Amino acid sequence: MAQVLEFKLPDLGEGLTEAEIVRWLVKVGDVVAVDQPVVEVETAKAMVEVPCPYGGVVTARFGEEGTELPVGAPLLTVAVGAPAAEPEGSGNVLVGYGTQAPAARRRRVRAGTAGANGQAQQAKAASAAPRARVTAPATAPVPAPASAPAEGPVPVISPLVRKLARDNGVDLRQLAGSGPDGLILRADVENALRAGTAKTGTAEAPAVQAAPAAAPRAEAGARVPLKGVRGAVADKLSRSRREIPDATCWVDADATELMRARTAMNAAGGQKISLLALLARICTAALARFPELNSTVDTEAREIVRLDHVHLGFAAQTERGLVVPVVRDAHTRDAESLTAEFARLTEAARAGTLTPGELTGGTFTLNNYGVFGVDGSTPIINHPEAAMLGVGRIVPKPWVHEGELAVRQVVQLSLTFDHRVCDGGTAGGFLRYVADCVEQPAVLLRTL
Repeated sequence: MAQVLEFKLPDLGEGLTEAEIVRWLVKVGDVVAVDQPVVEVETAKAMVEVPCPYGGVVTARFGEEGTELPVGAPLLTVAVGAPAAEPEGSGNVLVGYGTQAPAARRRRVRAGTAGANGQAQQAKAASAAPRARVTAPATAPVPAPASAPAEGPVPVISPLVRKLARDNGVDLRQLAGSGPDGLILRADVENALRAGTAKTGTAEAPAVQAAPAAAPRAEAGARVPLKGVRGAVADKLSRSRREIPDATCWVDADATELMRARTAMNAAGGQKISLLALLARICTAALARFPELNSTVDTEAREIVRLDHVHLGFAAQTERGLVVPVVRDAHTRDAESLTAEFARLTEAARAGTLTPGELTGGTFTLNNYGVFGVDGSTPIINHPEAAMLGVGRIVPKPWVHEGELAVRQVVQLSLTFDHRVCDGGTAGGFLRYVADCVEQPAVLLRTL
């Protein structure tokens, strides 16, 4: 006899507590192999394909695409050790899926934590949602009820559906769900909004109108949920502002010689060296001289933890929002290695394929906001790091060079630092050393 196992959303990385279902890769009735990806989810840090640890037949999926699930919530159930189909009900029906909905739900309940009545009821309710999205070949669709329920609970599982209806003033009791047993799906609410009417069976219900309370909300503009990447950024920056007493210092530097050095390096042949890689080399050399800024604060122990490695984060703007990929052991890499790693991580960031491991564990961040055409900024520290170096655009400006006024390539550098780990003298020394290396790249040779 088949054993039905429940696969829950696993812990996807450091600090990640939920994920949004982007795309199901399997449907109910599919046969899956061990470690086969079954769903693509978007966390606050990256897009991740989640593999299933069981092999067998998918009997249920929990959550529609667009639904946000907490870590530990059921993703799907798999019948292990059974043939793909069993004679049950009306002919050959996939295990856990078919015309006998109550029996299928009982089977899924046993696959979870049997014995806890509340959890069993929750699994019973959740099993209905995914079946609304999949039609079994041997099973006729479940018809909608003849009329919308007037009393009792509204047949809605997804909180996203409830929110959509509430925000748009749709009375869910006036809708006939197209899902099994009359379950109201997101599509039902969207159809009602588009058509202006909610159809109940064959009779027309009054046109769905926005509730009076919704009018001021429309005048105020759209509401954008703080979730996914945007929500993670909001949480991290808010925490940084709450916990870190930051301060910023800045200096203008003549980057003419640095730009000439890069041109000469690239003219020599071989891999082209990026400006970001040269700035990263300068940062790691500066951190070796001022290790206070490559640290973190343990607030519970009231200790400053100085780190013996530099995992260098760099800000990357993507269509999904701002992300900070991390170059591991940047202090051990030369300019060519840094260039290659920056290119690889940037491409992965744009494609949305960065792993959680590539987005966590940074010890210091380099922020090149000059690519946006601005000169200066006071960046917020990437918690729990202790500092961030900001680099503005490099542009021709009047500059006194060797006692004479000249047009030079000038850049503004800014350092935001945690005032708990050091005072202004240390921060100023770090920034001055960085500026000296930008103005005279030969200074860097003394630290190699």
